[in-house]
Amino acid sequence: MTKQEKIVSMFNDIAPTYDRANRVLSMGVDTFWRRKACDLAFGYCSTDTVDSIVDVACGTGDMMGYWDRRAKRARINVKEIVGVDPSEGMVGVGREKFPQMSFHIAPATELPKGDGSADIISISYGIRNVVERQAGLGEFNRVLKPGGLVVILEFMKNENPSALGKVRDWYMNNVLPRIGGLISSNYEAYRYLPDSIEGFLTVAKMKAELEEAGFEMLYTKSFSMDISTLMIARKK
Repeated sequence: MTKQEKIVSMFNDIAPTYDRANRVLSMGVDTFWRRKACDLAFGYCSTDTVDSIVDVACGTGDMMGYWDRRAKRARINVKEIVGVDPSEGMVGVGREKFPQMSFHIAPATELPKGDGSADIISISYGIRNVVERQAGLGEFNRVLKPGGLVVILEFMKNENPSALGKVRDWYMNNVLPRIGGLISSNYEAYRYLPDSIEGFLTVAKMKAELEEAGFEMLYTKSFSMDISTLMIARKK
């Protein structure tokens, strides 16, 4: 089994308890991060009609729901919201939550969309799990229209953490795996999270990869003790 297949299998296992664990572990703060991402992205759109939003590594569809609700709040007409994820277990939960939306089971490197067909591609806490990340970013570029946006929410590696950052790291390493393990009965899955952050990129390196893939950075900000980072970039 490849590393990517192991990651997908892990998410299949925790799919039934994933939403509950997320709310508990983030203490609900992730809802702010998601709203902020949607609102800022819509602010960068030049029209009040968006043909297509593709949410990659969509999991159970949480971000898709936020795109739908925030678009209505901003009076933006979104014609299509599509979720893409390689985990059948996660997508199964998503289809039950959002039966009116379209889901596809596919990896980030093989999006089921035509060239230049999407206005926005989002990926929330999933870019760490794309083993062939450069290929994934290239695929985002292919699917986006010229001037289209890529919106990334992620837990980034912090090489020089502040005092608050150290508190974050302690929580991630010591508390999160235990609570997530209790809720999901899968300690290893939630031990994977802090380990994957430690092995991931800094914000600066993620910016460099996006620019190399043909994107222009528009916005970068870390929230809540630098736990979560939002990055928005435009296809050149």
